[in-house]
Amino acid sequence: MPKAKIVKKEEVKKVTKKAAPLFDNTKSYGIAEAIELIKKINKAKFDASVEVHFRLGIDPKKGDQQIRGAISLPHGTGKTVKVAAFVSSANEKAVKAAGADFVGGDELIAEIKKTEKTDFQVAVAEPEMMKNLAAIAKILGTRGLMPSPKNDTVTQNPAKAVEELKKGKISFKNDDTSNVHAVIGKVSFDTNKLVENFNVFLETIRKAKPNSSKGVYLKNSSVSSTMGPGIKVSL
Repeated sequence: MPKAKIVKKEEVKKVTKKAAPLFDNTKSYGIAEAIELIKKINKAKFDASVEVHFRLGIDPKKGDQQIRGAISLPHGTGKTVKVAAFVSSANEKAVKAAGADFVGGDELIAEIKKTEKTDFQVAVAEPEMMKNLAAIAKILGTRGLMPSPKNDTVTQNPAKAVEELKKGKISFKNDDTSNVHAVIGKVSFDTNKLVENFNVFLETIRKAKPNSSKGVYLKNSSVSSTMGPGIKVSL
């Protein structure tokens, strides 16, 4: 594992060095121009993701200044996520039809408790199932998989939640350095679709500003492709 990380850092350095003549890293670009630069710079042999990063003027140590939520991007992310749905038998058919990859109640919880395997990226649950999930809360929690009302993964309509996640709904939250990161699509996406996804996410972040946050809230933003250099975006 450590060796893989070193290789990745070297690859990023190479990409950044080659991209240096193509853009000014001291300048902020309009989002459309920034996306075009990402496409021009990207040399990956796979369909790289497009990432957005926001630097916020919040105190991450204060509970009332935490930024967290979920949003359905108009054009999705281009990524396929595996979803687990913890539901009662009455809802199993509906969540399966919506695309859930793992479906069940106590039996699914028991299986995860026994094997500690979580081959999914998001978990959805009915409110009534949350007390049962206490048995695997440590497993899900340490992997960032615990369902939460804050990102709409604890809901009375789990089928709708699964459907939205399959279409590209994303969750976001600030890290310990006051940054928010998210994937807003793929390099192969049309520029206009990436711009629209960015603007919808930007507006969501703006609306999430805590009342207790003082001074400049949106300090800066940048976009990048997977392993590519960050390009500053004018806000």
